[in-house]
Order: sequence, then structure tokens, then C-alpha cells
Amino acid sequence: MNWHSQIVYQCLWCAHPILQLAVAVALWRRKLYQQFPVFFTYILAQIAIFAVTFPLWRAGNYEWFFWSYWLGAVVGAILGFKVIHEVFLDVFRPYHTLKDLGTMLFRWAGVVMLMVSAVVAFSNSPTYEPIVHAVTTLQRSVRFLQFGLVLLLLLFSRYLGVSRRQRSFGIALGFGGYAGAELMLLALSSGGLLHKQGLALANMMAFNLAMLVWLGYALASKVVRVTAANHLQTQRWEHGLADLQHPAASKSLITMFEGMVERAFSRSSNLGDPAEAGEPFSPRAAEMRGRGFPAAAGAGGSGIRR
Repeated sequence: MNWHSQIVYQCLWCAHPILQLAVAVALWRRKLYQQFPVFFTYILAQIAIFAVTFPLWRAGNYEWFFWSYWLGAVVGAILGFKVIHEVFLDVFRPYHTLKDLGTMLFRWAGVVMLMVSAVVAFSNSPTYEPIVHAVTTLQRSVRFLQFGLVLLLLLFSRYLGVSRRQRSFGIALGFGGYAGAELMLLALSSGGLLHKQGLALANMMAFNLAMLVWLGYALASKVVRVTAANHLQTQRWEHGLADLQHPAASKSLITMFEGMVERAFSRSSNLGDPAEAGEPFSPRAAEMRGRGFPAAAGAGGSGIRR
């Protein structure tokens, strides 16, 4: 990196804590740290990471800088993942069943990302340290989730009643825009279309733009959640998922067969009763049936031929 690019790089890097401090102050004054505590913690953690890594880099202590930088990257990736979950819970707050399903999916996604990072860390690589492989894989996984969350909000905002001026949407937009830019830059760099110097500068500028988006949404006036245009359709999703989780108890086959047998026996007993079977009742017929004569004889008056 030549000295012109190095000066630009340092200026962009030093702009990080200034913008982050402005975002933290805005969140504190608007009392948004109560609504988004994980995001507020993420901003403070980024300021603390800069306060440790930048002096080490300026002093030329590259060994301590290496470990502090990558450990800070681990903290940033974990908190970034938690921020996605926090935004997801705020967006799906009126839909408890969908929120519970999303929480379960986020937990499994976190477990899978940690497992993949551990596998990559122990893979053989003659070029990089295992921690570099593991943290890079974890960061890219989190970036995919952040970019996917923005796409989800852009496509389903009218179904969920989420306004694009809402603060949760602004947090997701900042993360998603930076994640999309970083993934695109990595693809260009791996294809040989962008050198490492340009990658570092573009990555710094993308993160500064993300912080400007957060600052703008933090300073903006509060926007009330809008009524969804397709609110009934979203409620059907909610009820359908609730029915899948708690299906109604249906009758078993044994109970159905028992009911059929009982109805058959009751019908047979009804047919055996003369009065219920439709036969006319007469005292003479009852008397002759008691003596052993057929019922038709008593009924006809002359049932026995001489």
C-alpha cells in the first residue's frame, strides 16, 4: 500500500470511532438502548476494539495487533449475529408463533456456524493461521444472514406492517448494505478483478456508510408501525403455524369402531321389539304369543286351521 492509500485508509479507519460515538450518543439520548440493547453493546464494543487495535498498529506491534484484531473480529461477528436476532424479534413482535419459530431457527443457525468455523479452523492450510480461517468463515456466515434479513424486510415489509422509516429497518439496512458490499468485494477479489488495497479501502468506506445510515435513523423521529395491507394473510400464516404446532386431537380408529358397533347393536335391539318394528299391538296377540302360538295367528283372528 503506497503512502497516499495509507493516509486515506487511516482517515477512514479513524472515522469509525467518531461515527460510532455519534450513534451511541444518539441511541442514549433517544433512549433507544432500551429497545435495542444488543445493537448498543455492539457499537460500544466496536469503539473499544478500535481503542485497542489502532494504537498497536501504529506502534508496529504486529503480533499483539494480530491477536487483538482477530479476537475483536470474533466479538463483532457474535454481536452482529445477536443484532440480527434482535431486529428479527422487533419486526415479528405482533406474531408470537412466527417469532418463536424464527428464534429456534436462529439458534440452530448459530450452532451450525460455530461447527463450520471449528471444522475450517482445524483444516490444513499452509497460508493462514487456523484462527484466521475460522473467524473469516464465521464473519461471512453472519454477513449472509445480515444480507438475507434485509431482503426479507424488503420483500415482506408490506405483509408485516414494517415501515421503511422504522428504526429496526434502518439497523437491518445498515448491516445488510455493508454485508452485501463486503460479499461483492470478496467475490471480485477472489476473481482477480480487485487487488487487496482496493478491497481494504472499499470495505472501510462501506462500513462508514453503514454507520451514517444508523446515525440517520437514530436521529430521525419515531415512526409508528404501519398497519399491514395484507394483515389478514399474515394472520393466516400465524394461525396455520399455530395449528401445526398444536394440532387438534382427532378421534382414533378404535373409538370410531366402538361407536359403529354400539349403533349396530342399538339398531338390532330396536328391530327385535315388535312395537318399535312397526307390528300392531293387540291384547289377543300378546296372549297367544304367551301360550306359544305364532303372533300372526292372534293378529289374523284365525291363524289355526281346523
